[in-house]
Amino acid sequence: MTLRYQTIPVTAFAQNCSLVWCDATMDAAVIDPGGDLPRLKQAVQALGLTLKAIWLTHAHIDHAGGTGQLAQELQLPIIGPHPGDQFWIDGLAQQSQMFGFPPALPFTPTRWLADGDTVSIGHETLNVRHCPGHTPGHVVFHSPSIQRAFVGDVLFAGSIGRTDFPGGNHDDLIASIQQRLWPMGDDTVFIPGHGPESNFGRERRSNPYVREV
Repeated sequence: MTLRYQTIPVTAFAQNCSLVWCDATMDAAVIDPGGDLPRLKQAVQALGLTLKAIWLTHAHIDHAGGTGQLAQELQLPIIGPHPGDQFWIDGLAQQSQMFGFPPALPFTPTRWLADGDTVSIGHETLNVRHCPGHTPGHVVFHSPSIQRAFVGDVLFAGSIGRTDFPGGNHDDLIASIQQRLWPMGDDTVFIPGHGPESNFGRERRSNPYVREV
């Protein structure tokens, strides 16, 4: 038994939406369905998965824009983010207009997440870390069993998340990376919200924003 995943870039922002599933049960969750729902549903069908939940790292429009509609269409629970992102959820309609996205349906998470929580799909369990800085309620999903972390917009290959949006905080972001991500181990591969995968060891050594001098 193992956790598997496939990343599908969605929206004009090329946001990395990930399907994660237990290969024993083929039950799946979708992380950050920002949009392009027909493409996501097609991928679910092609892989033979049963979609059971939506997991959100944070509530910016390119990550959460399709959440309300997908949850409504497929009767899915919405898990996450942390309550610190309530104001971003409340502002999704405004975000849609501002960035030229299709109107986002409002939603209320079925379950808010906190640091130290877990989420499960099939026989697989991932750990939840609260990583504020890019947004106040940002969370990360970590699978120790396959050494993978789905980090949203906290960290990128060679870069870090923006902190100039409302509720952003640069010092919080750096602390989140150093205190919550690095302990997951140098060999842990992370799937960022945009761009290619990398691992924490490489970023600790070479990422100009967070490298250890």
